[in-house]
Amino acid sequence: MTMENNLIQESFHRLFPQAEFSYQTKLEYNRRLGPFNANITLRRNLIQINFNLNWKDIDHEIKIGLVQHLLLRILKKRGTSSNINLYNNFVKNIPQLTIKTKTDPVLEESFSRVNCSFFYEQLELPNLQWGQKSFRKLASYNFHNDTITVSTLFQGSRSEVLDYLMYHELLHKHHKFKHDNGRSSFHTKEFREDEKLYPHHELIEKEIESLIRTRKRKERKSLWDFF
Repeated sequence: MTMENNLIQESFHRLFPQAEFSYQTKLEYNRRLGPFNANITLRRNLIQINFNLNWKDIDHEIKIGLVQHLLLRILKKRGTSSNINLYNNFVKNIPQLTIKTKTDPVLEESFSRVNCSFFYEQLELPNLQWGQKSFRKLASYNFHNDTITVSTLFQGSRSEVLDYLMYHELLHKHHKFKHDNGRSSFHTKEFREDEKLYPHHELIEKEIESLIRTRKRKERKSLWDFF
C-alpha cells in the first residue's frame, strides 16, 4: 500500500492511537471540487475522501491534517493535533497561492474604497463575483479560493450598502479564523469589535433589512400577478 493509499488510515491512527481502524478506504483526486476543497463520506464501513487536484502536490503532513479535520467531522468527535494546526495555517495562506480570475468593476470599486478607508490598502485584491439572488446569504468569503461573492439582490444598491457588505467579508479575509478543539470560529471577538467600527452600521443594517422586505414583497406580488 502506497503512502497516498494509506493516508486515511495513517491520519486516523495518529489522531486516535489507541483505537482500532476497522474501515475500508477510498481516496480520489478530481477537478469537480473547487480549488483546495475536499469532502468525506462514510457509508457502512467505507470512508471515501475526495480531494481537489490542487492538493495532489501539497506536503504530506498538511494533507494528514486535512484528513484528520475531515475524520473528526464525519465521526462527530472533537479534538486537535499538530497536523490539524499545520493544515489550518496552510488554509489561512491559500489566498496567496490563488490566481485571481474573477472580478467585476462595481465590486472592484467597492473593494478599493473599503480597502483604502479601513485597511490602509494592505489587503490584496480577492476574486470578486456576483452570486445568486439570495435573501439569506447576502455575501460570503471563501478561504479556499479567495473569493468574495455578493448576492445580486444588491446590484444597483447604494454604495454605502455595498461597501458595508464588502467590509464584512474583508474582515473575514483580514482576521481569517481561529481553530480550537475541532471547531473553527469565523466571528471572533476581534471580528465583532471591528465590525462595529463601520460608521452608522446599525442604520445600514436596517436599510438592508428594509431592502430585503421590499424585494420579497415585489416577488410575491409578481408571482400572484402571474397566476
